[in-house]
Amino acid sequence: MLLSRIMKVSSILCVLLAMSIGVVSAQSVEEKGQEIRNIASDTLSEVYKLQPNAENAVADAAGYAAFTITDARQLFIDSGVGKGMAVANATGQKVFMKTGDVQVGFDLQIKKYAVLFVFGTKKAFSDFITSGWKFDGQANVAANDSLAGDSLQGAFPVSADVWMYQVTDKGLEFSPKVRGISYFKDSKLN
Repeated sequence: MLLSRIMKVSSILCVLLAMSIGVVSAQSVEEKGQEIRNIASDTLSEVYKLQPNAENAVADAAGYAAFTITDARQLFIDSGVGKGMAVANATGQKVFMKTGDVQVGFDLQIKKYAVLFVFGTKKAFSDFITSGWKFDGQANVAANDSLAGDSLQGAFPVSADVWMYQVTDKGLEFSPKVRGISYFKDSKLN
């Protein structure tokens, strides 16, 4: 009986989420692009405010990607959706991207956070935008990196030549454990 009610509530919440996505999709391509540029700018500002050295890390990097992600955890279903933009510093190339993930769990909360990736090499940046990316598991936190000294302070490495800053409503989150999420090109905006 309890399981039946839980399933009904979860179904209703999923339908409401799907309906809200439909309303948002009524925007024009240019409006969506501007919204994502604003998201990237806001993410950079949030990270720079909490970790001023991040500005140097981004400026010295091959590229960066900035996202806003919303996690909705509803009893047995844990989903995360987001959007953002990857930028190649040398060329100024901008690639609009999305995030997505669904997992099974037991919780009830909504969490919004900003994520900033810093790419140390052109290859790491290119791999991110051309192949998409799935981050899953734990990253080992390093005291500093050999390339940029302390400019990546507050970030943690997530793969070779890729560092990540994560900001929640409580500030800079320096946690080596990040749940899995996929990052991929937005085929409708690129």
